[in-house]
Amino acid sequence: MGPLAGYKIVEIAGIGPGQFCGMLLADMGAQLIRLDRPVTDDLGVPMPARYNLMNRSRPTVAVDLKSKEGADLVLRLCEDADAIFEGFRPGVMERLGLGPAECMARNERLVYGRMTGYGQEGPLADSVGHDTNYIALAGALHAIGDRDRPPPIPLNLIGDLGGGGVYLAMGMLAAMLEAVKSGKGQVVDAAMVDGVASMMTMFYGLMAGGLWADKRQSNLLDGRAPFIKTYGTSDGGYVAICAVENRFYKALLDALEIKNIDPADQHKIESWPEHEAIFSEIFSMKTRDEWSDILEGTDACAAPVLSLSEAPRHIHNEARNTFVKVDGIEQPAPAPRFSRTKSEISSVPNEAGETDRQTLLDWGLSEKEISGFLKDRPAA
Repeated sequence: MGPLAGYKIVEIAGIGPGQFCGMLLADMGAQLIRLDRPVTDDLGVPMPARYNLMNRSRPTVAVDLKSKEGADLVLRLCEDADAIFEGFRPGVMERLGLGPAECMARNERLVYGRMTGYGQEGPLADSVGHDTNYIALAGALHAIGDRDRPPPIPLNLIGDLGGGGVYLAMGMLAAMLEAVKSGKGQVVDAAMVDGVASMMTMFYGLMAGGLWADKRQSNLLDGRAPFIKTYGTSDGGYVAICAVENRFYKALLDALEIKNIDPADQHKIESWPEHEAIFSEIFSMKTRDEWSDILEGTDACAAPVLSLSEAPRHIHNEARNTFVKVDGIEQPAPAPRFSRTKSEISSVPNEAGETDRQTLLDWGLSEKEISGFLKDRPAA
């Protein structure tokens, strides 16, 4: 199942963006082996493996990359792989003898994906950081939030998962497609700063055209406009509206029965504070769900602001099975959707070392090879 069925990919375990990339590729049917350090008593486990949902759809094999057996196993897997990816600081894989030169020497069509915050070269290449640092350096964080407050810390969707994991997956898929034609692999340098900067392309275009001020909450799409905003309701909930086009703005005014705002004045900036006050007062008169009953399904471009526990229960998400339950755990279903080669969650996350022998057999290694790699460990 899945459009990537038949592709074999080695994942050098990490957290965040690389882990998310692995989940996307595995959900789409690629045969992944996730190589993680062996579990030992002194490492500590932040949560049971079954809840580490981004490790789903592929097995985790326990490998000590610093050992000769571990390094040899990685190189052996690369011989039959279409791609490998890692998320260490620049130079770490080279010091382990597992850099692009060594891995691609075993397989010239191998795609070698590299996930970092700042990239493989540059003044900050060796620096540590996290999502917030990367989106700050790319210009995204400055543009988020209220003008009279410090930029808020958003969920790590933008840098880690968007500019990182999604761009790494896209880059590797592009390189794998190219390798089918050329027969040669290449290195994919996916830096989160680069990915987030790429995601900001539209805003740089608007700024160059004089249509975007380089100040927070000063523009159409950053919370200044009263018709692109969240409003509190009588029960302490919120409704999000995003009626950008005038015809949708008219539908919003009609649904709210607002008569004292002229739809033609939608972009009359000097009237925005007054319009915001009107919207705020109107929304405060009913509960969130009452507004949902009125607005959802109309052209008003409105939606209730749902919590993580509420989102799976929404009628639309239920109808589309946007969330699924696997092994008793509710989680987002694979995305995007394919009409013929459907993606699926093929397995639950497992602890490193649980299924090593069977996983390596499934990859195509012989019993003799596996025994050599796992000689100091008991059979699974």
